[in-house]
Amino acid sequence: MKPTNILEIKDFGQIRLNFAEYINKLDITRNKVSDLSGIKYSIVDRYYKNKNVERVDLVVLAKICCVLQCKLSDILEYYPPEKS
Repeated sequence: MKPTNILEIKDFGQIRLNFAEYINKLDITRNKVSDLSGIKYSIVDRYYKNKNVERVDLVVLAKICCVLQCKLSDILEYYPPEKS
C-alpha cells in the first residue's frame, strides 16, 4: 500500500490513551503510579482522564511503561479515520 501524501490528508484519525483502562485492569491507583514513577500526580491524572492531552511527553510515557512493565501499545492506540 502506497503512503498517502500528508498534504492530502484532512482527517488523520486519532491516538487515544488507554491508560485509565490499563491501570484499572491492574488494580493500581494513579497515586501509586505517581509515587513509583516520580511523575507529578497532576500529570498522571491528566493522562488518566485523557483531558487536555494534545501532546505527550516521551519521558513520562517511558516512566509509565517502566513502572507498569508494559508496552507503549498497551496504553496508546491509533484509531484510523472513519470512512464516510
